[in-house]
Amino acid sequence: MVENCIFCKINARKIPAAVVAENDQVFVIKDINPKAPLHYLIIPKKHVVDMQSLQADELPLIAEMSAMAQQLSKTDAAHHDFRIVINNGHAAGQRVFHLHMHYLAGNILPE
Repeated sequence: MVENCIFCKINARKIPAAVVAENDQVFVIKDINPKAPLHYLIIPKKHVVDMQSLQADELPLIAEMSAMAQQLSKTDAAHHDFRIVINNGHAAGQRVFHLHMHYLAGNILPE
């Protein structure tokens, strides 16, 4: 756990959050500033700063995150279509420097 990371604190249950799903590798929370009717964050439990920081042995985390997105899409037929976004770096919109995917669904999103 990185002491000043909000996602690490949520994972350690030091900060409350609406946890939607969880397994041994990742957890899912509702985004507090949603950009779509359904906006979740899929977060690895292991602290990795961003995509560029992933080491070769950590690449399976992306597969775990993707599998969780598939699982989320199967829970409600209305949200079968979804968009995944990973921001990498401040200039690209990353504000929490712990790797995470934005899972967006619930309406037709602009391209």
